[in-house]
Amino acid sequence: MVKSTSENALQNKRIIEIRTVYHLKTRSGKTVGAKGRRRKPSQLPRGPRASALFLVGFMGAGKTSVGQTLAQHLNWSFEDLDSRIEQREQRTVPEIFRDSGEPEFRRAEHAALQDVLEELRAGAVKIVALGGGAFVQENNAALLSASGVPTVFLDAPLEELWQRCCQQTSQAGAERPLLGSIDQFRKLYEARRGGYLRASLKVQTGSRTLAEIAAEIVRTLGLKKIEIRAQEGEVE
Repeated sequence: MVKSTSENALQNKRIIEIRTVYHLKTRSGKTVGAKGRRRKPSQLPRGPRASALFLVGFMGAGKTSVGQTLAQHLNWSFEDLDSRIEQREQRTVPEIFRDSGEPEFRRAEHAALQDVLEELRAGAVKIVALGGGAFVQENNAALLSASGVPTVFLDAPLEELWQRCCQQTSQAGAERPLLGSIDQFRKLYEARRGGYLRASLKVQTGSRTLAEIAAEIVRTLGLKKIEIRAQEGEVE
């Protein structure tokens, strides 16, 4: 039996509707909006599911001390990016600045950061402290933004930052290539602070204990401790 013209038209209309719905679906099977816009791919986990963290801030902000405290509390690993740079280059940071200049140091810094992010994508769980100038370099900031890993800006009053740096330099005999005078210190801090404020979270470290600072970061970002079963040798 031959179908009438109206029946054929109705069937064709249904076929077109089915094809339209199919076309509007994403590869994951979820239907997108009428304009066909797809959702942006999700970044690395934030908040309660975060498994990595970058600490940023000026000299003397406490990035290494806070990072080590966090790592101990969470059973995560800790790394100072400058230490990785020194290992890669087989020279200290002051030696790189003195012998090759700041541009060469920034190149090595960027390469080291790329290595760290590659390890995080592979599943590493760690806290990374960045050097004072790392986060304000546009190429580094772009990498970190694209990764989705939370960044925490550790800040303190300028005078306290200066005192910490002078004390650390005196006690450890360490050299800070960009320390200079208090006036130079202030100008550099003010120039970089705008970049630091792009971090996911700002935390004050002035006149606070390491435990207090670490607790605030854990609570705000919902970081989870890795439970270690010593008897069975398993890690949760």
